[in-house]
Amino acid sequence: MLSEHFPELSPIQVAQFGQLASLYAYWNERINLISRRDIEQFEVHHLLHSLAIAKVQAFLPNARVMDAGTGGGFPGVPLAILFPETDFLLVDSIGKKIKVVREVCGALQLKNVRAEQNRIEQVGERFDFVVSRAVTRMAPFSAWVKGKFLRESHHRLTNGILYLKGGDLQEELDECRRPYQMFSIADFYTDDFFLTKQVVHMPMLG
Repeated sequence: MLSEHFPELSPIQVAQFGQLASLYAYWNERINLISRRDIEQFEVHHLLHSLAIAKVQAFLPNARVMDAGTGGGFPGVPLAILFPETDFLLVDSIGKKIKVVREVCGALQLKNVRAEQNRIEQVGERFDFVVSRAVTRMAPFSAWVKGKFLRESHHRLTNGILYLKGGDLQEELDECRRPYQMFSIADFYTDDFFLTKQVVHMPMLG
């Protein structure tokens, strides 16, 4: 399924994606990260969902991306496999989740990922993009990451947030009083799981 949507994958990337389900099944038995239903639908609910961000914006070599509130590594780990020349920082405040991220990245030999136990608002670096998957409402999230963006944009989209979220988001996004774009994930994938899911881009420069 991944190769259908991302035909440019190299043999190394195919092998890395192929290991993810078993790695997460192993760690999920030890640290509860993912529901049983989601483990059974791992490729759709976690891999394709995470990689929907790539359908909206491909990351350039040497770009800097933070996955804020990464949990067990989503969307950051799949994106790091897809963009091996992009630098990723995966942040979560829960140490056992960061341990899993480090173990998974070590098993996959991902050299472009750092995993850090920290609160999002305390990260002292700047990035092209901050990605995340439904950590909280957009207004507090955008406040946490304000000031964490590089001042020069080099991508098609302006430096800012790329957020995975579902449902009716209009009221929530209007609370932010910032411009935004919504991209329906159902435009990229046909599975019913994605019917109400969006990638939200919120520019954070200026």
